[in-house]
Amino acid sequence: MAYDIVAATGCPTGIAHTFMAKKALEDAAAAKGLTIKVETHGQVGIEDEITAAEIKEAKAVVIAADKDVDAQRFAGKPQVNVGVSKCLSVEAATELIERALNAEATGEVSEAVANASAADAPAEKESVGHIIYKHLMNGVSHMLPFVVAGGVLTAVSFLWGIFSFDSTNEQYNTFAAMLKIIGGIGMNLMVPVLSAYIAQSIAKRPGLVPGFIAGMIAITGLPVLADTGMIDPSGEGVGFGFLGGIVGGFLSGYVVLLLEKIFSGLPKTLDGLKAIFLYPLFSTFIVGLVMLGISGPMVTINKAMMDFLTGLASGNNIFLLGLAIGCMCAFDMGGPVNKAAYTTGVALMSADVAAGITDGSGTAIMAAVSAACIVPPLVTTFATVVGRKYFTEDEFNAGIVNFVLGCTHITEGAIPFMTANIWPVMPIMMLSSSIGAILSFVFNVHSPAPHGGFLILPVVTNGLMWVLGILVASVIGGLLFLVFKRSQYNKEHKAE
Repeated sequence: MAYDIVAATGCPTGIAHTFMAKKALEDAAAAKGLTIKVETHGQVGIEDEITAAEIKEAKAVVIAADKDVDAQRFAGKPQVNVGVSKCLSVEAATELIERALNAEATGEVSEAVANASAADAPAEKESVGHIIYKHLMNGVSHMLPFVVAGGVLTAVSFLWGIFSFDSTNEQYNTFAAMLKIIGGIGMNLMVPVLSAYIAQSIAKRPGLVPGFIAGMIAITGLPVLADTGMIDPSGEGVGFGFLGGIVGGFLSGYVVLLLEKIFSGLPKTLDGLKAIFLYPLFSTFIVGLVMLGISGPMVTINKAMMDFLTGLASGNNIFLLGLAIGCMCAFDMGGPVNKAAYTTGVALMSADVAAGITDGSGTAIMAAVSAACIVPPLVTTFATVVGRKYFTEDEFNAGIVNFVLGCTHITEGAIPFMTANIWPVMPIMMLSSSIGAILSFVFNVHSPAPHGGFLILPVVTNGLMWVLGILVASVIGGLLFLVFKRSQYNKEHKAE
């Protein structure tokens, strides 16, 4: 079947934004009397994959993604390429479709579009910021399942006791020890996977090898013998965590691109040799040396950031820390600012868990981050249920769905409500998340698991108080949101 429009959507987590953008595009196309096929790049993989024949027959292409969707295959077609957050409403999707359809008429596409090569692609030029963000989020989206699986299994092992993994302790339990081993392996793979898939987004498959190795160096550091101070494989290093993984991922990807240019003059018959020998060998050599060389400064930067956050977690600074965490988590709800707070919380929590500590500052910060991420969707649920007449049928249904999303720590469901009215909905969400984070600190809540929402309650210290704090924050935010929607509703009906 031929389609007027073909599109690809993908978000970092592959859970919410991906399918919200798909729905918006389908509704927008239907309203304009156009046929469309939307390929989604979700957490389960690619669904409704677009064929080469469908691309050829399409009038235009819309790409709304923050991860690699193999955009090169759309070369030679009128298209727009934006972040997925630019396509979460029917109005935004309609604008993107119109821009894509008008590309040829305005001369953005060459006359010989059917025969255009990749170099002649008429795609709208992406901003540097979006390119970097897309590569970063490709790494984050692949990392998250490792965070969830490893973190939750590790947390469950503590049900038998904090030291249930220690065979010399009276709390020891064989099954709990095995759970912690499995979970620990999953957690240790987070940074290498993050680094590898940032590199893969930049340089495709050849980026994986140096990316994985850069990530491993980021978690192990430069090994040095304590008694001699000399570099030695049998020595111990200090890892530099997520920040190092991000640096290693970008470094690996662009080193591979550089090598591709350097080796481009070799005969085509050696392409196989380049892929399995030259690229992995030289990229690993270069990236490995650079990563080991910068390990010292990276450790210093990473430690300073962690010390700053843990310092805020003490005394009266918990209010300032809660405010910062809440504002970051609700600012872009799954975007880079949100992920900065989340990954920092995971790193601090991981350090506590590795030491067998479930009531440290790291687990406290993780609980606050989780609370701040859970609150926004629940704000929309409360508002839509209590003030149903002020919302459309679609908004009400979205609010009900957000109850499930919020309870499982998926913030993205609140985005359509915020994008419809940035002011004052964004400040309301930021305030609500901040209240949730602050109350988490006040109630002395600790979470040894990085994700899962209310599913991880059995392993959360003071879990019931944590839920209470989240509900209080959600009700406050819901009431403020309701006041705004009521005012908006009354103005619209007064005008009528």
